[in-house]
Amino acid sequence: MTDPSPAYRFGPYRLDPAERRLSRGGTVIPLRLKVFETLRVLVENAGRLLTKEELLQAIWPGVAVEENNLNHNVSMIRRVLGEKATGQSFIETVPRVGYRFVAAVEVEHPVRAPVPRHREVTRQEIRYCTTPDGVRLAYATSGSGPPLVKASNWLTHLDFERDSPIWRHWWEALSRHHRVIRYDERGNGMSQRDVGGVSFETWVQDLETVIDAAGLDRFALLGISRGAPIAIAYAVRHPERVSHLVLYGGFALGLNHTGTPEDLEARRALVSLIRLGWGLNNPAFSKVFTCRFLPHATPEHEAWVDELQRVSTSPENAAHLMEVDDEIDVRALLPQVRVPTLVVHCDDDHAVAPEDGRLLAAEIPGARYVSLPGANHLMMESEPAWGLFLEELGLFLGWSGATS
Repeated sequence: MTDPSPAYRFGPYRLDPAERRLSRGGTVIPLRLKVFETLRVLVENAGRLLTKEELLQAIWPGVAVEENNLNHNVSMIRRVLGEKATGQSFIETVPRVGYRFVAAVEVEHPVRAPVPRHREVTRQEIRYCTTPDGVRLAYATSGSGPPLVKASNWLTHLDFERDSPIWRHWWEALSRHHRVIRYDERGNGMSQRDVGGVSFETWVQDLETVIDAAGLDRFALLGISRGAPIAIAYAVRHPERVSHLVLYGGFALGLNHTGTPEDLEARRALVSLIRLGWGLNNPAFSKVFTCRFLPHATPEHEAWVDELQRVSTSPENAAHLMEVDDEIDVRALLPQVRVPTLVVHCDDDHAVAPEDGRLLAAEIPGARYVSLPGANHLMMESEPAWGLFLEELGLFLGWSGATS
């Protein structure tokens, strides 16, 4: 059993790393995840000069992140601590070298008590491959068992997702039964960011490249959201390699083929907002975004979504990828699917209408449709729908003990 983590006091503030909480006089001060982590590392090393390289490695371990992300975090901390207003300096900048926390810090050692066992982060191996048109892709494998490949979807980061409350439970559950292979698409996450052509065809090509690089002959294929049409296209081209096809929250037609004039105008406004507000600490933008994809998000989930924006891709890439999404049209391929297919959709999904899921199930021969309760585009672990989803998935993929 390990000792409980200490808390720290400096000036009028109290920092509790175990609870991820900064407070002043009992009032909690909300901080985005990586801003909090930056403050924690500085406080835990109070009085010592930390180089920028040390801080980047401590806050984003194993991830290539630009230095301006660290500078932004430090600026946010200074603003929250009110350095200019109070005249008190907490963080010293050593130009071109790093930062030092200079305020006096008092350590609070809690009484040792039994604590619940922490969940383990799913171990993964990250490798790289190159597409026929020369784009470098990152892909990860985790778990063991029959292979299951996840087609790419919008907004991913292989390393950052592992401990995210939005994605963590997905990879933990699936990795108990499968060797899970997932990847960051071109222009996104740990894959090459500076890419020229991005289209639906290149997305299918990326999936083909990763599957070949992983040395897979036959596997289950999972398409989530925009990953669904990519998975459908692959299954039609390579039916002999796909043992099972799972489509969650998916669609066959992008908004440009189905939307009303009002829908299209709203989408153009959202794309413009992404170009202007992506990755910035803007609560109004964050609310628009999370209300669409995670209407029942907790503050913790909102903080993770905000940070995922920052680390996943650039504003221009994020906007362009959404524009390409809207052009998708695989409806003509649906009757050509010849593999066992499970279609799953939440019955009040705010991002992709349930009717889109029903269309997939109606036009894919022999597909089974499962409707789950919920409005979030991605199910949270605490939702009743999550357990139901694992039961259905386990039955479809042949797990023993399908509810684990």
